[in-house]
Amino acid sequence: MKKTLGAMALLGASALVLAGCTAGSSESAEIRVWLVGTDTPQEARDYLVETFEADNPGSTLVIEEQSWDGLVDKLTTSLSSSDSPDIVEFGNTQAAAFTSVGALLDLTDEYEALGGDDLLPGFVEAGSYDGQFFAPPLYSGARVVFADPALVTAAPATLDEYVTSAKALAAANPGKSGIYFAGQDWYNALPFIWENGGEIAVPDGDSWDAQLSSDASVAGLLQVQDLMMNASLAPKDGDNAEPWTPYCENQAVQFSAPNWALGLASACETATPPAAPFVYALPGMEGGAAQVFAGGSNIGISAQSANPDLAKSALAIILSDEFQTIYGENGLIPAKKSLASTLGDTPEAVAFTEAASNAKLTPASPNWAEVEASRVLEDFFVQIALGGDVAALATEVDTQIESILNG
Repeated sequence: MKKTLGAMALLGASALVLAGCTAGSSESAEIRVWLVGTDTPQEARDYLVETFEADNPGSTLVIEEQSWDGLVDKLTTSLSSSDSPDIVEFGNTQAAAFTSVGALLDLTDEYEALGGDDLLPGFVEAGSYDGQFFAPPLYSGARVVFADPALVTAAPATLDEYVTSAKALAAANPGKSGIYFAGQDWYNALPFIWENGGEIAVPDGDSWDAQLSSDASVAGLLQVQDLMMNASLAPKDGDNAEPWTPYCENQAVQFSAPNWALGLASACETATPPAAPFVYALPGMEGGAAQVFAGGSNIGISAQSANPDLAKSALAIILSDEFQTIYGENGLIPAKKSLASTLGDTPEAVAFTEAASNAKLTPASPNWAEVEASRVLEDFFVQIALGGDVAALATEVDTQIESILNG
């Protein structure tokens, strides 16, 4: 977290400030919390509402579920309006778009009370800007590989072996993907870039230098193309929104998704479902766990909130051990490192922990959310899936990415 953490020794009294909010507030109002998608379990939602209203008599908390599609644009409009929600969830890669423009309440003084150094460090960095702390982690999810245990009983040792085995599984099982890898799925492509020593973009002074056309990145992209063309029957122009569906329908031997997909792949509602999947961390180039994309969310308080003390009370509950334990027990990686054990000690939980231990984020640019919104990466990988010239396509997309990041 940049230089903010260096000043945290001065924040001893801040815990009392937040604790005072948690114990109740003289305010009485309705607090609106935006949660995105269905990842937050109903048990956690109920706990938040009931605990907040018990701690703050006379006040109410309303959860308004939002969609990931178009979220950045909706938040950009809502957080600047007089009718702003009080607390908002957003993807960790979207955080810089809001921390950098004054859209969120500065929580630097609440850092220790919200969890301090126990908070997931990569998410703390994503939720910080210019030495200030705005958005703690909500939960994390690292991508792992889910495989049909009738066909896969051991994890490949290296990334090269993973590619080879996925192609072999496809060849040996006509009509099935050895690994389901849809064309737009850039999240699952990132490990191949990183493991070969490449990057999406790196800082260069006050600007950003896109790196997808580097030799290292191209080597990883060629592995991605090999899988998309020779191991996957997924649509070349499709997304990866529900990769467990072809698994449940016996159309894919393997798929890669965040760890919370385990429940969906273990309870297939199909006529002849496969067994609950064998789960393993994607292997790295030299063995061990690959650097995978660290999915998940940050959460912050709107700078326009009319009731910031009540919002802090709600945020304290969200970061509490009790609330976060519900995430862990439902297969989501909690916001606090000390709660990793809540995932359990099953082989699946071990795989989740291995993957999360080496997870990585996208470039920490305030303009990164615009790169995602532009869908240049989806378009780029569709062209790769269709067999396009990887080096030429990478050079073209680097120009587009730099134009957005340095705009």
